[in-house]
This record gives sequence, structure tokens and C-alpha cells, in this order.
Amino acid sequence: MSARILVVDDVIPNVKILEAKLSVEYYDVITAYNGPDALVLAKEKSPDLILLDVMMPQMDGFEVCQRLKSDPATAHIPVVMVTALSETADRVQGLEAGADDFLTKPVDDVALFARVKSLLRLKMMMDEFRLREATSFDLGVINPEENTGDDLIRARILAIDDNEFSCRQLKQFYDDKYDLTIESNMEEAQVLARGGDFDLAVVSLSATSYDPLRFCSRIRTFEETRQLPLLTLVDEADTDKLVKGLEIGVNDYVMRPIDKNELIVRTRTQVLRKQYQDRLRHNYHRSMELAVTDALTGLYNRRYMTNHLATLQQSPNPDFKPVSLLIMDIDFFKNVNDMHGHDVGDEVLKQFSSRMSKSVRGIDLACRYGGEEFVVLMPDTDLAVAMGVAERLRREIADFPFVVPKADLSLEISCSLGVAMSGENENGDSLLKRADEALYQAKRDGRNRVVTATVLR
Repeated sequence: MSARILVVDDVIPNVKILEAKLSVEYYDVITAYNGPDALVLAKEKSPDLILLDVMMPQMDGFEVCQRLKSDPATAHIPVVMVTALSETADRVQGLEAGADDFLTKPVDDVALFARVKSLLRLKMMMDEFRLREATSFDLGVINPEENTGDDLIRARILAIDDNEFSCRQLKQFYDDKYDLTIESNMEEAQVLARGGDFDLAVVSLSATSYDPLRFCSRIRTFEETRQLPLLTLVDEADTDKLVKGLEIGVNDYVMRPIDKNELIVRTRTQVLRKQYQDRLRHNYHRSMELAVTDALTGLYNRRYMTNHLATLQQSPNPDFKPVSLLIMDIDFFKNVNDMHGHDVGDEVLKQFSSRMSKSVRGIDLACRYGGEEFVVLMPDTDLAVAMGVAERLRREIADFPFVVPKADLSLEISCSLGVAMSGENENGDSLLKRADEALYQAKRDGRNRVVTATVLR
């Protein structure tokens, strides 16, 4: 995959070496030789990844990373710190500043490209969800004020390890901060991962009773676990496995012997990212739901209904199972608004929709067509059954008063209904038109009644 990478180092040869290596792999490389310039370029050029030296004069890499992560314009850009420092405390300091990973100088090419590809895949996915969320904000579908806060829940962690000492160590490290489940059997762990709402899976690459890379691969294969972050525990002898794991989709790793502080910081980073990702995905699905539903009543809107009808009509139907449709209109609804106000009118519409939803079948689709008009779409339904549904709806509306406590009102409401059943090869527009004509006939005949359209032969 192609991407734009910002390389930051005060030593020119270091910059040139990284630039050459990345350019050979067809990455677009931009460079900076100090922290202030890097901050400017990060905003102006919007790189997909930043390789950031730690030891720089004027402003070190820790401060640069902290500033990048505290600025909403650059906070989403993955940062890999490239450093000669090897102390755990230095890694923890960088991770707490917001770094996504560390590479130690001299940089190993295999590790470099494995980490770059892994972080770029993650960023592409997150960018897509952030773009969808931004679109929802712009359309007013989602309120930005609802999306504040960081770690909102106590996270659940699944650990897969067959070493008793390592399991005890993880339990000691995690018990006071997370809900930890430990499993030594790979097949059982897969079942747990697919059935449980985990925020992170911690996988030992040193396992001997199962293939840890096979487990990671399966986690990325199953739909239920595809987005589950993977943090691996790695011995120095397992670096080849680590590189392969990063290619498969491992998100992060901790080298043994495990430093508690580094493990906790890396865990927290993955959990926060997972919760942020879940929030983006939730908002996307919520915005999709709101885009196809009516804000007042919660029923599907006209656009969704017409698209759904078109899909039903286009579906292969060799045995011809008809689609029936009814249109209903609240009788004299204008009088309700004129006499009692639009607040009462809105309450009547909401109660009407609620009764309507309870009276239709599970396979039927109820929608607000516009104003006080509603439609029920009934797949695989003949006219006799559709008439039964329509009559049940009419009685549900007419037989029970609409009570509006805030206005101290009890209103007698009725509705008129037109029903039509599709003929072979009839399109949706024709079916809607025939149902609408039957509705107007019901109004002309005195309202509070059901009229059926002529059956097409």
C-alpha cells in the first residue's frame, strides 16, 4: 500500500537512509530535521505515519509526540519513535507521550516494514470511520457533544498462554485494573473470543501446545473478532514469529522479561484505541439507522421504504409471491393541529406509530410516508391477509382514544386505508399509485374504512 511518511531526525545521514529505504518500497517520504518543523509539516502535509527520532536538540521526540497527540488535527497519526535508547523506562515514557511503537537504531529493515504496514492498515480503517463520523456530524445526525471521554469502561482481556508462571504473572499485573480471562487451549480460546465482548487478546508467542500465529490468523478471519486488538508476548528468540505476526495483523507486542509498566501502558493504548474504534463504528451504524428512519416516530422513512420495495420487486420470484401494500392516512389530522397545537399533533403521530408497529407482523415494514400518511409493506402476502392486517390496524386506531396527559386531552382518532396487491411484473410506483387511489376512495366513502384496489390480472 502507498502512503505518505514523515521522517524526523536531526542527523542528516539517518534521514537519508530511512528516506532511501522507504522510497524503494514506493512510499512518499517527507523529511524534517527538528521538532518544530515536524509539528508544522504534520499539520500541513497530513502524513499517514511519522518516524520520529527521540534524541534531538531544541525539542526532543517525547515532547514532539506529546504535542502531536494533544492536537486534534494530528492526534490520529501513528508515531513510531526511532531511538538508540534501550531502557524500558524510555519506552514507557514514549508510550505515555502517545507513541504507537519503538524501533531501535540501527533499524532492522524487516521490523521497520512490518511495523509500518501494520500501523498503516490500522490508520486506513480508522480514517474511514472518522470520515463517516464527521459526515454524520455535518449532517446533524450525531451530536459531537455526545462523543467526549476516554476510557469509559473496565476493559475485558483474554490471555492465551500455556505457561503457568507467565499466567500467574499476567494475573498479578492485570487483576487490579482489568477483568482477565486466561485460557491455555487454543480451540477454547477461539470460542471465548468469538462469544465474549473482549477489548484485547494477549497472546504468548512462546506457546508450545498450540500455534500462536495460527490463533492470531483465525482471530483476524472470524467476523466477530476481526477488530479485536492483539498484543503478543515475545521472547528474543521469537523475533521471526513477531515479524510474521505483525504481517498477519498483530497490533503490538511486549518483549520478555515483561516490564509491568510497559505492559500496562501498551495495554491501555490498545484498549483506548479499541473503545474509540467501537465508538466510531457505533456512531456509523447509528447514523445509518437515523438516515433511514423518521426522527419523530422512529419508523422507517419514505426513501428507505421505496428502496426496499424496489428490491423486493427486483428479487428473483419464479413462483410469484405477491407483495401487498397499504397506505393509511389519519382522518382530519389538520383539525388536531389547528385546535390543539403541533405539540399535541406530534404526540398523536407518535402514538399512532406505536400502535401501528404493534399491529403489523414481524416480516412487514412500517414507514412514515410523509405528514400524517403511513405505509405498511407486506412481502409474500396476498390480498386477503393484507386486508386482515389493514382492518386490525383500523380498529386499533379507532377503538381506543389517544390520551395526551400533558394537554389533559383524550382524542377520538380514526384513519382511512387503501390496500393493493402487486400483479406479476408490476413495479413499485404502480403498486403505490393503486394503493393511493384506494385510500382516496376510502376518504370519499366517509373515512374510517379500508378500501382495496382492483386486483391486476
